Amino acid sequence: MLKDPQVFKYSDIPNFPRSTVHGHAGQLVFGTLKGKPCVCMQGRFHLYEGYPIQKITLPMRVFKLMGVETMIMTNAAGGLNQDYKVGDVMIIKDHINMPGFAGINPLAGPNDDRFGVRFPCMSDAYDRELRQLAHDVAAELGYSDFLQEGVYCVLGGPSFETIAECRMLSSLGADAVGMSTVHEVIVARHAGMRCFALSLISNRSVMDYDSQEKANHEEVLETGRLRAQQLEKLVSTMVTRLDNDNNNSF
Repeated sequence: MLKDPQVFKYSDIPNFPRSTVHGHAGQLVFGTLKGKPCVCMQGRFHLYEGYPIQKITLPMRVFKLMGVETMIMTNAAGGLNQDYKVGDVMIIKDHINMPGFAGINPLAGPNDDRFGVRFPCMSDAYDRELRQLAHDVAAELGYSDFLQEGVYCVLGGPSFETIAECRMLSSLGADAVGMSTVHEVIVARHAGMRCFALSLISNRSVMDYDSQEKANHEEVLETGRLRAQQLEKLVSTMVTRLDNDNNNSF
């Protein structure tokens, strides 16, 4: 959807990590979306690929230095909330950072004062205005029936969650579970960028020992394909509505 695209492979950018996951192209695409300057990551990085967490979040700081002001992130996630259906889209209103409980945080180590403070606030990590905008746009497009809002929990992966883990996360208040996004949000917020994130509920987490269901990556990719056009429409319409006064870059 980007006009006048310029593509840079991650492998051509010095010190940039590489995507190793099937379905992640591994390139930065620059261009304009509805007249607004954008950079898109086609493919992102995860703890389970073996990268140090600071390497995973390096692109956020690159974007900050390039002048990006608003980050829009998407992911595929397992639905823990029993009211969620496969194909629902969850606006992330808050997160639970499980690796952070064990000290695995992208801001660990000496603080880089050029980007932000030592102890950044995370209670407002997911921008309230952007979340409201998403609800408004979804209502106009007729998407409200599959739009949810909830709490995303990040785990390290790559193994999918056990039934006991899913039950525990659900009891802790998580609505969806995945292996990405939170690390990037922490670094983006540290640097003062606005964040908005969506989870596509690509499978329902197995919570019952009698169930024959098993989580698998193919199911995740297929659900993504089915909802792709609607998510494109939702995000691109949001971008057109973003505050024209301060010339947002994404």
